[in-house]
Amino acid sequence: MNRQSGLADPSRLTSHGNEGRQTLHVVVETPKGSRNKYAFDQEQRVFILKKVLPVGMAFPYDFGFIPSTKGGDGDPVDVLVLMDEPAFPGCLLKCRPVGIIEGEQVDRKTKTKERNDRIVAVENANHSYAHIAHVNKLGKKFVHELEEFFVNYHQLTGQKYRVLDVKGPGAARRRIKNGIRAVKKSSR
Repeated sequence: MNRQSGLADPSRLTSHGNEGRQTLHVVVETPKGSRNKYAFDQEQRVFILKKVLPVGMAFPYDFGFIPSTKGGDGDPVDVLVLMDEPAFPGCLLKCRPVGIIEGEQVDRKTKTKERNDRIVAVENANHSYAHIAHVNKLGKKFVHELEEFFVNYHQLTGQKYRVLDVKGPGAARRRIKNGIRAVKKSSR
């Protein structure tokens, strides 16, 4: 029997659950409330510490990615997951998309631009956000705070993040579908 050591590669899991296309798989990289930003390193097959946020700044919700997708920045499609309690790095969540924050990041040194959209999703088994079906139902102030988190987060790394638009679950599903196609196209 040939056994590999280490973690399975969560980036290669399926993007959707057995429950149908309405349920997304999301792998948590950084839990809610953490100042530590973690990322999955595909080559080494481990979660690594990418950066530490300054005092007073923490991830407002669990942050991770949809396996078997590729976003505009070349990484798997990012997801901010609304749920009752924080998960942990590597935890697989079953979620439904409620919207998307469409954004563009600009490297201040090289002036290069790339898309970096963030899906907003609700974990299926949670209680606090069970009634949310569209990002607009979160309220303008709540959504604005999410936008500001990403603007401030990118500013710390020398990048400018500009929110282009906030759209509902239909636009989120289209972005996910494009991310799945991008992986299939690159594996040919």
